[in-house]
Amino acid sequence: MTILVTGTAGFIGYHVARVLLERGRQVIGYDNLNDYYSVRLKRDRHGRLTEWDRFTAVEADLCDADRLASLFGAHEIRQVCHLAAQAGVRYSLVNPGAYQRSNLEGFLNIMEMARRHQVERFVYASSSSVYGGQPKVPFAESDPVDRPVSLYAATKKANELMAHTYTHLYGMPTIGLRFFTVYGPWGRPDMAVWLFARAILQNEPIRIFNYGRMHRDFTYIEDILAGVLAALDTTGLEPYELINLGNNHPENLLDMVDLLEELLAVPARKEMLPMQPGDVPATWADITRARAKLGYEPQISLKEGLTLFVDWFVREGITYVD
Repeated sequence: MTILVTGTAGFIGYHVARVLLERGRQVIGYDNLNDYYSVRLKRDRHGRLTEWDRFTAVEADLCDADRLASLFGAHEIRQVCHLAAQAGVRYSLVNPGAYQRSNLEGFLNIMEMARRHQVERFVYASSSSVYGGQPKVPFAESDPVDRPVSLYAATKKANELMAHTYTHLYGMPTIGLRFFTVYGPWGRPDMAVWLFARAILQNEPIRIFNYGRMHRDFTYIEDILAGVLAALDTTGLEPYELINLGNNHPENLLDMVDLLEELLAVPARKEMLPMQPGDVPATWADITRARAKLGYEPQISLKEGLTLFVDWFVREGITYVD
């Protein structure tokens, strides 16, 4: 059964495609390899996937509706795992158009193709950012999410509403996964774990926002993969689902920095700064629904995950630092 995975040159998309290929699936990987961060890193992720004969790489934009139509016409795609998006909260403050194109127009295009070709399941990436400045923790899927504090978050909430409409109108099964601060090998250079590791090794200051009063539900990539694969395979789900995938254990940002200093054996130079626009002081996933519906249970502690990330970063990741 062929599955289309979008964003396969990205962090989560690469790992999802890798595990599907290891399990014998036929995977089409769709990515525009944009220059939001290192294109070389993206090409190297895709290059590793092309080692499988069952992987078909398509370099194209989601806004190219004709290319998508041609792709769906040429292949019998039974599932879609839509992980491509313009990521980043702070970048949305300076380049909002990128979010409109990728996260709204692109999302609509891929969902419309899935509807026309009657895919059996449409799994897509949402984000913990939809919870905004929600004071109640942990964040549960039943909490109100109508006050986003960044354009990125607003586009992710819009995706959930669009998916609901397609499920309601056309009966298309959709599952939105709200990811919480994912990290690990082959990660994203714009996220804190990578940024801080790079800065520490290069003896550059790391920027600590809200003067260190930040908590994040850091979730290791292998735990996220378990949840994504369960969302693709589990039977008995509702036609429309929203499910948190996190570690259910918020960590103080300064504690994460301390662990990186220990693992890298290098002290960090900290620059303490106020809260940034679009940011939130804490994230914390209530994973009751994920446990009940997907059998999801995160296994990797922050120290274990950071150890695995640092081992990879020192061995390979550092080569992607400009």
